[in-house]
Amino acid sequence: MAADIHSKIEEYIKTMPSLPTSVAKVLEVCNNPQTSPADLNHVISLDPVLVGRVLKLINSAYYGLGQQVTSLVRAIIMLGINTVKNLALSSAVLGNLSSNKTTAGLNMEGFWRHSLCVGVAAKIIAKKRGVDIKQAEEYFTAGLLHDIGKIALNAVLANDYMLTISASDRERLSLVRMEDRNLGINHCTAGAMIVRAWKLEGAVGDAIIYHHNHLDYEDAHKDVLYTIILANRFASEMEIGFSGDRRPEKPGPSIWEFLGIDSGIFEEIPDIVSGEIEKAEVFLKLQG
Repeated sequence: MAADIHSKIEEYIKTMPSLPTSVAKVLEVCNNPQTSPADLNHVISLDPVLVGRVLKLINSAYYGLGQQVTSLVRAIIMLGINTVKNLALSSAVLGNLSSNKTTAGLNMEGFWRHSLCVGVAAKIIAKKRGVDIKQAEEYFTAGLLHDIGKIALNAVLANDYMLTISASDRERLSLVRMEDRNLGINHCTAGAMIVRAWKLEGAVGDAIIYHHNHLDYEDAHKDVLYTIILANRFASEMEIGFSGDRRPEKPGPSIWEFLGIDSGIFEEIPDIVSGEIEKAEVFLKLQG
C-alpha cells in the first residue's frame, strides 16, 4: 500500500504548478554565499510580479517606514537578501498550494492559520534568543511551510486522511504516528517529496522533513528546526488554527536545552504572536 501511495503522491506533485522560473532562480542565486543585492536585483527585475511583491512588502505596515521606497535595489538592501528569498519562496508556494480547496480531512483555513502561527511564533522565539531580524525571516518561512506534506496526503487520500485525523484524536495518538500506522507514510515523508521536487534546500526544507524526527537530524540547521518544533507545540497549545493534530508529542528536554530557553517563553509571547499574525498576513496577500 505504501508504495502505491508514494506513486500517487509523486503523480500529484507533478500536477502541482512548479515554482516560477524567476523564484527558482532567486533561490539558486541566494544559495550562493557570494550573492550581492545587485545580483538579486538582476534576477528579480526580470519578473514584474516579484518586483511588485518586494516593493509592496517594504512599503507595507509590516515594516512601518515613513518614506516610500521605489528603488528595487534599495528595497533589497533594506530587507536583506534572506528576507527577499523567503518572500519569493513563501508567496510562490502559498500561491500554488492554497488554491487547493480539498477539505476531506483538512480545513484549509484552519490549516493555514496554524501554519502562519507557527511561522510567527518561530520568528518571535528566534528574535527573543537574539537571532538577527534578517535571519529570523528564515524561521518564519520554515514555520509557514513545515506542514506542506499534509496538503499532498489530503489531496491524494481524501477520505482515508480524514479517518486518520479522526483516529488520531480518538485514540489519543499524534497524527504523524497515526499516519504511519494507517497509511504507511507520514506528512514529513510526503513533504520530503515536495522538497526534492521543488529543490527547497536549506533550513526550510530540513524543517519540512525533520520536524517530527529531529533525533535523526545532524545537519547545519538545527537551530531553525528546533525552533519550529517548539513553535509548532505553541500553536497547538494555544489552539490557533488547526493542522489536524490534537495530540501532538511534547518536545524533549534536549530541544529546550539546545536553544537555551524553557517553557516559560510560551507564557511570554501569546499577545505578541496575536498581533504579529495580523501583520504577517501581508505575506499571504502578496499573490497579486
